[in-house]
Amino acid sequence: MLNPWRLRLLTQLDTLGTIRAVAQAASLSPSSVSQQLSVLETETRTQLLERTGRRVRLTSAGVILAQRARAILDHMDSVEAELLGFGEEPSGVIRLGAFQSAVHTMALPAAQRLASRHPQLQVQLLELEPHQSVSALRAGEADLVITTTDFGEQPLGPDLDLVPLDEDPVLLVLPPDHPAAGPGPVELATLADEPWAFDIPQSYMANLALRLCRQARFEPRIVGRFSNYTLSLQHVEAGLAVALLPALAAHTTRYKVATRELTTPVSRTITAALRRSTPPRTAVRAVLDELRPAPRTLSAMVS
Repeated sequence: MLNPWRLRLLTQLDTLGTIRAVAQAASLSPSSVSQQLSVLETETRTQLLERTGRRVRLTSAGVILAQRARAILDHMDSVEAELLGFGEEPSGVIRLGAFQSAVHTMALPAAQRLASRHPQLQVQLLELEPHQSVSALRAGEADLVITTTDFGEQPLGPDLDLVPLDEDPVLLVLPPDHPAAGPGPVELATLADEPWAFDIPQSYMANLALRLCRQARFEPRIVGRFSNYTLSLQHVEAGLAVALLPALAAHTTRYKVATRELTTPVSRTITAALRRSTPPRTAVRAVLDELRPAPRTLSAMVS
């Protein structure tokens, strides 16, 4: 009989690529992971791994089993949730990943409403930026994620179901006394000589901001990089930089900054994603339904 725990280690190896990465994710030693995968080979009477130099990779049989294992593990989670509540009342733990600005505006309010409506359901919130969330979803580390379809570096394939939630415009954020802080949209090229605050390298917003600046025919002079939008806003508020931020993160009521739309509007599509391998269980559907209305007016965030 196949052991679900060992199957999960196999799926993580397929996603993460190395024994060491699997060991770190599972809080095990690399030797323990290797031993468990060896036991899985014995259980299946099939060679699942092969060495290429100092690395280990899945054989064709290993890849097929990893793909099937994801469906098996998802189905087991579904059955367990149905038994807990007989499929009627959402129950169990749902791991919801969301990027930084969506945690406070979408995920946290949804979790609060669900806590009062479905006391047997626990929503575990994970802060996962778009360059992290899809990998976590595929590895089984999240059950549902709020991400964006516009992040080309992390493609959303046919193994995922996508549910559009909203459109989030990208705004120019300026000190309130900046000459460009007046009414009306701003041409990005007019800010070519300004100091810029950017997200960390290779993140969604860092890549998008760099691409937009280069399309406007200038290389931005970056004076600050922050993984936290609060720090970016404080940097702009201090008059040290300008920035491009999504409307969900551009808090003009908390910080003394001005926001302006670009003359060529840019927005990101906010999307919920879940694995397609099995129909979503009752608890996942409850969380997804709570996210769908998204009762926000993004335009109200634009000063």
